[in-house]
Amino acid sequence: MNNLLPVLPLLGIALFFWLLFVRPAQRRNRTMGQMQRDLSVGDEVMLTSGIIGVLRALDGETVQLEVSEGVTLKVVRQAVGRVVTPTAHDGGTELAADVADEPEEK
Repeated sequence: MNNLLPVLPLLGIALFFWLLFVRPAQRRNRTMGQMQRDLSVGDEVMLTSGIIGVLRALDGETVQLEVSEGVTLKVVRQAVGRVVTPTAHDGGTELAADVADEPEEK
């Protein structure tokens, strides 16, 4: 029992770091993998590099991403960072455009 007592604080610290860092990272990886498996043609997605486009074809390991009319990129499925909802993406750009067009009153 006396030999175990000095090790208990180290075990407590290791458990604390596991709960604080490792477990949330595992959960994020699991949800990211599920999102990448659930992709379907027509989804608007953002790559981890920030490129936004619409999925046009899906293979086992790659996706075809249309970033502009007639411009298609072939990227690995793991490069997809998130699915973009059209209302969140379009709403933000329209608002910025409306504010920029209005003259400033003095």
